Amino acid sequence: MNKPLSFNLKRPHHFFALGFGLGLAPKAPGTFGTLAALPFILLTMGQPLWLQISLAIVISLAGFWICGKTARDVGVHDHPAIVWDEVAGFYITMVGAAISWQSLLVGFLLFRFFDIAKPGPIRLLDRKLHGGLGIMADDLLAGIFSLICLQALFKTGVLGG
Repeated sequence: MNKPLSFNLKRPHHFFALGFGLGLAPKAPGTFGTLAALPFILLTMGQPLWLQISLAIVISLAGFWICGKTARDVGVHDHPAIVWDEVAGFYITMVGAAISWQSLLVGFLLFRFFDIAKPGPIRLLDRKLHGGLGIMADDLLAGIFSLICLQALFKTGVLGG
């Protein structure tokens, strides 16, 4: 008999793993959970790049434990409601970006594309790694791919900034 799912938002690691509760959305929890990165993005826009990179590292390193522990608690590896990996990936996407509604939208769409499509090495990480590292790694790489694409759009002038 499988262990029943029992998320508890009063447990700090569940609260964060579930993207402040957004991962509990009945449809598209990963998409809704990605939005939980917005407070971090908005609070650090205009801050020095070193601070944004530092926060990306902290969010990511914490995510290895947060996601792994929550997955163990509920007995399901990478349950769809666990969305801290999306928070980290979208935050990485937006590091160093000139923030506007257009850049947020394009960054969001790029990240969701790479997270869902899982091209090449992203798919490999998703299949080969387990635990908190496995939950996080593919989204971190999707965030890096999205960051590169977003910065290229800025560099070529497609996006202002």
